[in-house]
Amino acid sequence: MKFKSLLLKFLIWRVKHVSTTNFVIFTSGIIGIIAGLAAVSLKESVHVIQNFLTRDFQQEFGNYLYLSYPLIGIILTLLLSKYILKEKLGHGITDILYTISKKSSIVKRTKTFSRMLTSSLTVGFGGSVGLEAPIVVTGSAIGSNIGRLVHLNYKQRTLLIGCGSAGAISAIFNSPIAGVIFSIEVILAEVTINTFIPLLIASVCGALVSLTLLGDDVLFSFNLTDDFVAADTPFYIFLGIFTGLVALYFTRVVSKVEGLIHNVKGDLNRAILGGVALGFLVFILPPLYGEGYDTITKLLEGNAQNILNNSLFFDEIESFFLIVLFAAGIILVKPVATALTIGAGGSGGIFAPSLFLGGVTGFLFAYLVNKLGITAPISLSNFTLVGMSGVMSGVLHAPLTAIFLIAEITSGYTLFVPLMIVSAISYSTISYFEKYSMYTKPLVEKGDLIYHDKDRQVLSLIDLKKVIETDLLTIDPDATLGELVDLVRFSKRNIFPVVNQDKELMGIVTLDDIREIMFDEESRKNIIVNTLMHTPPTNVTGKENMRSVMMKFEKTGAWNLPVLEDGKYVGFVSKSRIFNAYRKKLIRQQIE
Repeated sequence: MKFKSLLLKFLIWRVKHVSTTNFVIFTSGIIGIIAGLAAVSLKESVHVIQNFLTRDFQQEFGNYLYLSYPLIGIILTLLLSKYILKEKLGHGITDILYTISKKSSIVKRTKTFSRMLTSSLTVGFGGSVGLEAPIVVTGSAIGSNIGRLVHLNYKQRTLLIGCGSAGAISAIFNSPIAGVIFSIEVILAEVTINTFIPLLIASVCGALVSLTLLGDDVLFSFNLTDDFVAADTPFYIFLGIFTGLVALYFTRVVSKVEGLIHNVKGDLNRAILGGVALGFLVFILPPLYGEGYDTITKLLEGNAQNILNNSLFFDEIESFFLIVLFAAGIILVKPVATALTIGAGGSGGIFAPSLFLGGVTGFLFAYLVNKLGITAPISLSNFTLVGMSGVMSGVLHAPLTAIFLIAEITSGYTLFVPLMIVSAISYSTISYFEKYSMYTKPLVEKGDLIYHDKDRQVLSLIDLKKVIETDLLTIDPDATLGELVDLVRFSKRNIFPVVNQDKELMGIVTLDDIREIMFDEESRKNIIVNTLMHTPPTNVTGKENMRSVMMKFEKTGAWNLPVLEDGKYVGFVSKSRIFNAYRKKLIRQQIE
């Protein structure tokens, strides 16, 4: 109670002395700091777990514990999420986008820490996913809940969600520009100068926290050793196409494998099946363990022969064909490993897998070009880095984020031109086949997320169940016209649903249908309602989105349509009622 009293006094003082714009800027800095602390905590906790589990592994031998670690991690994650946190995991950024679109940007308080706990177990024990999506969810939850605490409205809460995600990405990679761009490209739909400033403040604060606590020990970094050679441009163009196709492969395989594992009944059964399969893949290909940044570092440093340390089959690979074979194997299997981790109940995201896959793709491309000897040798490290940008651009549909992220983690803009070429071509390539990213596609298909269409955005905010009209008087199909006329005297509507004893809609009768005979005594006695009724042009269900409902209105030309739920009559929905709700939503958005 004392806290609430102090908070109330502060908020009253704030309203009197601090403008909302300045208060949001100040709040964004606080959110950036807290998100930065969360990112540092998550990164360190995962590395502590991984080092503890693998510190005694000998590089020259296969390590059979790889078979069990992912299974243990997924089961622990499942138990924690289901029985203690009581949260359903999955693609966290998709959940945040749904929250912004459908839940007024109100993120559950438990998400300020839940994804940190679950992802540290999943990734620490070798789950083949990344930490970026969980920390974005954490930062977004921090922004949303602080916004609620200080009584900010929907648009301001949404902005603070963006600030939380910007601060988190900035801290985990020490890349403040990429943090801002990610928030703009992936999280927020509309950005103005007034919203841009808080994003900058939050991102800078997140980066400062990371620099203060970790110095240069960020999630992934590399200092460039080779310059960009303009003569390599044709190869970068081909790499852009290649990474776009790899991004498409990753997107399709992850969706397919997740769908297959979700068909397995029972959470524990899915966890066991996915964990066992993932453990087997990691045992065969150790680079699939965890995020995979160590493997990328080896490739960048020219130590490709060491990518299968801890493997059962090889200590060091020196054969050209074996290196190509295993690099290709990693590219083919990584999406399966990622999908198994998430689909089985693990916690993590596709951000790091896309970077990992891009790095291996870029390396393999340059390695093949050099071995073929068709030109002067090209830089393995440069193509590895630019490949990361290409696949990430395609998978996330975020080319600007990919460009600035790689530019920042390499501490310079030497590769800016090839990054732009490859990211743009990769994005264009995958966009030809997949219009939306993995984050947005399921939401767009359900009508829960709409871009660049203000009318549809406002309509999507209307809950169909709240505009259903239940005041229409129903009539039995075996009733007489006289009984129907008696209803007309009391009804304020001119539509009468014909409903049987099982609550099933048999048809409808309108006032126009009976106007000419309703005063005829003989007709009122002898005519039965089921001979007067007609079938409505179509019906809707309470679970339909507003886009589907409006399309039915447009196709039929009707102004009123019946609503059925499991075949039972519920009520009617009218176009005029929807338009009235639309007008109120639009006015409210303009006020906010």
